[in-house]
Amino acid sequence: QIQFVESGGGLVQPGGSLRLSCAASNIIFSKYAMGWYRQAPGKQRELFATMASDGTANYVDSVKGRFTISRDNAKNTVYLQMNSLKPEDTAIYYCNFGTPVNAYWGQGTQVTVSS
Repeated sequence: QIQFVESGGGLVQPGGSLRLSCAASNIIFSKYAMGWYRQAPGKQRELFATMASDGTANYVDSVKGRFTISRDNAKNTVYLQMNSLKPEDTAIYYCNFGTPVNAYWGQGTQVTVSS
């Protein structure tokens, strides 16, 4: 069974930083594009960062320059470094394939940006 397990969320003040991790199991991780998604209260889940199998990264404008996606294929893990956090970044953060598969959503990790 393919599984994604997110970790690293928490409460942080505006302007602060967090690093999220997503560990994948039961896949040949290096072959797949991976994505970070988030769902804010009352909003739909959105894809905001992807990393292709060749390491190419893409971001939506709202996080560009603040967030960095990376991956360690040896550890089957994708990371998200988040800097200069804003209250509007408050959401549950998830990882999945770059084209998500509904069956593989994990529980996510909560990120709350508040003073």
